Amino acid sequence: MHSLSKKIQERIRQTRLFFLDLDGTVYLGETLIPGARQFVEHLRKQQKRYIFLTNNSSRNAAEYLKKLVALGIPATIENVFTSGQATGIFISRKKPGARLYVVGTRSLARELASYGLSVSDGKGAVDYVVVGFDTELTYDKIRTACELVDRGAGYIATNPDFVCPVGEKKNIPDCGSICFMIEQATGKKPHIIGKPHTDMVDIICRKFNVTKDKAVIIGDRLYTDIMLGRNSGVFTICVLSGESSLSDIKRSPIKPDCIVVSINELNRFFHRPKGL
Repeated sequence: MHSLSKKIQERIRQTRLFFLDLDGTVYLGETLIPGARQFVEHLRKQQKRYIFLTNNSSRNAAEYLKKLVALGIPATIENVFTSGQATGIFISRKKPGARLYVVGTRSLARELASYGLSVSDGKGAVDYVVVGFDTELTYDKIRTACELVDRGAGYIATNPDFVCPVGEKKNIPDCGSICFMIEQATGKKPHIIGKPHTDMVDIICRKFNVTKDKAVIIGDRLYTDIMLGRNSGVFTICVLSGESSLSDIKRSPIKPDCIVVSINELNRFFHRPKGL
């Protein structure tokens, strides 16, 4: 077996916790990426922990779980952690009961409210403007957010992603693109919670008492998934089934530890050849 293949196989063998991105890694839109279900089944059978770690805050954890189960992925609510959840934890620790104006979906608003935070229409006092991947975006939301940020409200983004993959090399604007509009109007940038910031990895590693040298991040974005690994000291595997291409990786200063065509390529490392 090639030395790189041996390295990957040994890394998978030693890993206790897998962080799996969703969009572009496990599925594209509503289509499961070939081999994703089998990979998760391998992890489950070998009693390895796996967390679906997503920056996409347009759905809450329960909705992601429903989608994963419908696609045949073995999962419980404990296997899902979103940037919306991480944002709720961050704000509730910083200011319990904070008043929020949310540029996001109704699902994100419900997720944030579940942490004891108050979601408002922006007409009264607001502590924080929270921006997520908003598939229900209106111009009025952008205008209100700009007015509140200009007046001094805290400004938080669930994630920095500029696009969300929805099909073969097809993308739609994500949270980062929405924040770019607000930045151009106000001159202010948000505090970002999701990948590549380490909060999400830190919370999960502490929860399951797993050290970062026993974890792996598998994802498709260099500036979120792979940069998260660099920031947190976790081994990274970049799949080419989503946003990043080989040419992107060659041009970028952000390099993964390993590159595979898709998550399906990793399935062969669970079958140790005889004599190895």
